[in-house]
Amino acid sequence: VQLVESGGGLVQPGGSLRLSCIASGFDFGDDFGDHYMSWVRQGPGKDLEWVSKIGFDNSVTHYANSVKGRFTISRDNAKNTLYLQLNSLKPEDTAMYYCAMPKSYSTASGARNDYRYWGHGTEVTVSA
Repeated sequence: VQLVESGGGLVQPGGSLRLSCIASGFDFGDDFGDHYMSWVRQGPGKDLEWVSKIGFDNSVTHYANSVKGRFTISRDNAKNTLYLQLNSLKPEDTAMYYCAMPKSYSTASGARNDYRYWGHGTEVTVSA
């Protein structure tokens, strides 16, 4: 499975971005909609930080306290695409954002071994 993120960039504090992650390479009989998905980020000089996760559809979502109320995770299974809408951005949101497939929906960590697949990341910089 391959995960490819896009949508990062430079934005001023208070601004918005929409990140996308396109998934491909599933085996026959295995679909994107059969898997939980997560967003994880790593700020400069910081550890990996879990940001959000979503169930098989858009009915179940969870967020880290640091982004709750500002970020929205969603997915379009017909397009094999995961999204993260980032609003009211703060300088501390500056990070590389990764799309990842967790081994379990209970996963809410940045530990690499808790995820089956990772993308290469898309960089978000929040600065005036």
